[in-house]
Amino acid sequence: MKYAFIETQRESFAITKMCRWLEVSRSGYYKWRLRAPSDRAKQRMLVVQAVMTTFEQFKHRYGAPRLEIELNALGIRCSRNHVAQILAENGLKARNGKGYKFFPGPNAINHVSDNLLARDFTAKAPNEKWVSDITYIKVDRGHVYLAVVMDLFSRKIVGWSLDSTLTNKIIVDAFEMAVANRGIKPGLILHSDRGVQYRSGEYQHRLHEVGIRPSMSRKGNCWDNAAMESFFARLKVESIYADDINTKQEAFANVFGYIELFYNSVRRHSTNGYKSPNNYEKEYYDKCA
Repeated sequence: MKYAFIETQRESFAITKMCRWLEVSRSGYYKWRLRAPSDRAKQRMLVVQAVMTTFEQFKHRYGAPRLEIELNALGIRCSRNHVAQILAENGLKARNGKGYKFFPGPNAINHVSDNLLARDFTAKAPNEKWVSDITYIKVDRGHVYLAVVMDLFSRKIVGWSLDSTLTNKIIVDAFEMAVANRGIKPGLILHSDRGVQYRSGEYQHRLHEVGIRPSMSRKGNCWDNAAMESFFARLKVESIYADDINTKQEAFANVFGYIELFYNSVRRHSTNGYKSPNNYEKEYYDKCA
């Protein structure tokens, strides 16, 4: 069972690390892998992949009871206990799962910022208001995660980072790319949701270091960051869903091509009077010259 789990996560984590975490031998895993999988092992792999995909499809809202119903309706035979076991092995918990009690840590209280943006997605100049968010992209063996920073003046993507794990690093990397690309001044507003990565001390400290004013959506209010939601919807419909993406490298190439070669440079944005973000900013700076 542990070897089967390692097999499903090979693209996301190092084999050596997973064997150490699960307290199994690496040589044992490779011997298991060389053996022809039994019908039972094949069925389990199918269920594991189906559980992971369906869990993401319903945006982490479904726990074992509802996932069991969904999967059986799709013709994938599984029990509630089996689904619950797979969720537990992968560290997944439904947002509204029964029996789950939330005990807020210090970050949940100390690092929540006021909603300075207040759904005003307009800006008079570049580097006045930025928004940021994270989404996931399905690949052959799980998901990769994409963090993005957008300038609301032109809707230009000024920073982004893609990784196979969802940690503080992904948003810090996207932020550092944005800072490196732009000549920012203290007072810039950077809005995000209340995700644990955005509430991390590392990220918040970096914002304050460069004089950025953090802003956060109200609890459970996705429309407080509607500009980012809209961008992710366009990215997926116009690029992600159109390609057969199987690996992290393919996801990176897809995102790079869409953001850097099409969206920022070519795509006509209605908010910009149907000019691309780059052209819209060029016109602004030409007028200021």
